[in-house]
Order: sequence, then structure tokens, then C-alpha cells
Amino acid sequence: MSQAKLSDNKTVQILSNAEKGGYGVAAAIAYNIEQIIGYVKAAEAVRSPLIIQVFPWAITFSDGLLVETAALAARKASVPISIHLDHCQSEDMVRHAADKLPFDSIMVDMSHHEKAENLAKTKELVAYCHERGIATEAEPGRIEGGEDGIADTADLSGMLTTPEEVEEFIDTGVDFLAPAFGNVHGEYGARGPVLEYERLDSIYAYCKKRNVRVVLHGTNGFPEHVMSKCIQGGVSKINTNKLLLDNYNEYLKQAASSKPITKLMEEGVEKVVQVTQQWMHAIGSAGKAYM
Repeated sequence: MSQAKLSDNKTVQILSNAEKGGYGVAAAIAYNIEQIIGYVKAAEAVRSPLIIQVFPWAITFSDGLLVETAALAARKASVPISIHLDHCQSEDMVRHAADKLPFDSIMVDMSHHEKAENLAKTKELVAYCHERGIATEAEPGRIEGGEDGIADTADLSGMLTTPEEVEEFIDTGVDFLAPAFGNVHGEYGARGPVLEYERLDSIYAYCKKRNVRVVLHGTNGFPEHVMSKCIQGGVSKINTNKLLLDNYNEYLKQAASSKPITKLMEEGVEKVVQVTQQWMHAIGSAGKAYM
């Protein structure tokens, strides 16, 4: 199925609008219902599109209930929100998610395989998802590091994306590409991110010709000027994890012993709302809630 036949797919619509408008859309990892509620409240407050992401962990942990909850929240929202499965490293899980759960898009992450096998498996799974109206994402090269929920990648060395790989992955039929251009999963340390913007520019130029969106992974600790430069370089989907959740996590550590659970949940939601709103303004998606 070609991307044109995915024109009704919500993630495709959200990112197509973002690319045309020159802004980024937060693709925010959720681990619980408070974070889902907080992301949606923030998006509605500033009139921003949003992508709610989960790791495969959320499917196995909750038997899919967290995904169903996010999808229900998206359907009830007054702004466009899609549901995305991030870093799905199991072929069986990709098929299960495509068949049984309300995802708009899935990242087919076969980057733990050698390149030829990665490409073959990606092409097969992209076709499987497209047959079900689900958009897909893949990772040419390999983004170094790991996060809670994607443990496999923590043990693999990074490999920067080459022009050849961009072409090879686009030929799998994938809709979105997450290149490696100095970005890492997890923490950057005191030096901060050191990104190869010229590499990003060349990747985006090729992706644009082939009607493929570019995704930014590894945003923990990003300053606003770095994020803005990535968006100027063609990024439309901005994956976030600790970038939006650090304040929430710190609040729970400080308040858990002194406040009742209901107050922790309510105030925790507001911590998510505050930071998410700030970043929606920073990446330019505030006021862009086209329905």
C-alpha cells in the first residue's frame, strides 16, 4: 500500500501538516494514565496536535489496556491526537499490535539485526502494517544508547545514517525515518548533544523528494535552540521521554511520602501539563490543531 492510500491515517495527517507548517509535533512516551491525561490536557489547552507513544512494555505490562486508554483519550480530545508504538523490536509484537490494538502508527525497529536482515524484515512488516492502514517508522543507521523500555539498543554501538541507507529504507515503503546524526537514546552528559546538522539536511532533502517524514529520537536534555535547529532541518516528529517527564518524576520522589495518592496523581498530571505546554510552544505546534 502506498503512502497516498494512508491519507486518512492520523499520524500521517499530523506530520504532513507539521512538515508543511515548519513546526514539530511532540511524540510523548506515556507510562501511565496520569501522563496520558497530562499530555491531552496540555494539547487541548494550547490547541496543539499530539502523538502519544508507548513502548512495547506497555502492551505486555497492561495487556494492552494502557494503549486502549490512550486511544480513548485521543478519540475524546478536541485536538488531533494519534497513538504510536515506539521501538517495537519483535516481529510478533508488531503483528499483534497491528492486528489487535488501536495504533495509528508503529515503529518497526529491526536495528538489532545486521543491515540486510533489518531491511528485509522491515519491508515485510511495513507491508503488513500498511495492509491494515497503519503507518510505519524505521531507523536507518543505529541510534546509540538505551531508555527504560527499549533495553536491547543499550548494548549496541551507534552508526550514523548514510545517504545509501536512507534510500534503502525508503525503498521498504516506510512512512517516517528516524536518522542517527549524533543523537543518542538516554543521557548526553555535560557536553550536551553534538549533532551533524549537514547530515540531517541531506537526509531531509532526500526524504522530502520521496514524501517521507523525518523523526528526531534522543531529545533528553535538549535546549530549545538545538530543538529549533532540528526542526529547521526538516524534523516534524519529535520523540520525547524524560524531556517532558523529568519534573513529574522528581515531584513523585519528593512528595510520595507526604501526600495521599489522589493528590499525587492530580498534582502529577499538572506537572506533565506545565512542561508539555512549554515545549509545545517552543516547537511551534501550539495553535496548530487542525482537525
